[in-house]
Amino acid sequence: MPTHRDDRMIKAIVWDIDDTIFDYASADSLGMQAHLTAEGLTTRTLDDWKRITREHWARFEAGLVDWEGQRRDRVRAFTGEQLSDAEADNWFERYLGHYEAAWSLFPDTLPALDALAGAYRHGILSNSSLLNQDRKLRTLGVRDRFEAVLCAAELGVAKPEAAAFHAACEAMGLAPHEVAYVGDQPDTDARGAVEAGLLGIWLDRAGLGGRSELLRIRSLEELPGVLAGNTRFGAPDSFG
Repeated sequence: MPTHRDDRMIKAIVWDIDDTIFDYASADSLGMQAHLTAEGLTTRTLDDWKRITREHWARFEAGLVDWEGQRRDRVRAFTGEQLSDAEADNWFERYLGHYEAAWSLFPDTLPALDALAGAYRHGILSNSSLLNQDRKLRTLGVRDRFEAVLCAAELGVAKPEAAAFHAACEAMGLAPHEVAYVGDQPDTDARGAVEAGLLGIWLDRAGLGGRSELLRIRSLEELPGVLAGNTRFGAPDSFG
């Protein structure tokens, strides 16, 4: 049976960034398509880039490679060339120019942040680097919405490890049970947060469904109601 707790215990919301408040998938797709055209790469596809990114991102999250290393490895795997570090870095920088030109928040991001601003404190926990994500938040005009921004590259530990979530709670001076975490990945974000003692909320934008053990929302428009509704486990039936 679902259990409930007083919503007043939740004092802060810690957010994921990519594909949660920021439309990473669209920016990555549009940016890489433009990059492929500019580079004259006709033997590789966007699907190849996404597959290689998933593989090397998993290695980074597992601590097998550092932040710069995963970028270089992605470039070498994608191009099939034995590039030097400098050559791989330059290739990635050219891609970033196209990717950053396509940056945008999801349409429901600012309305949700506005609706929640007075009731909760806000922070960020991302499996990325602080340099990358801080610049992204500033470019998108929302950095001042978050009092703490923590990233795996600097923490030395990544979600879903409990230590990553606990670091975010400590940065805000709160206990895990006082913090909700919102992210687009059911295991890395929502399950990891729950297992660390936070209120984990899965933002299922794609409508994948399932995972009845997780608190699930389809849009950030639903988040204020979920937090006010005292739901601890399992999304209400009205969310589909």
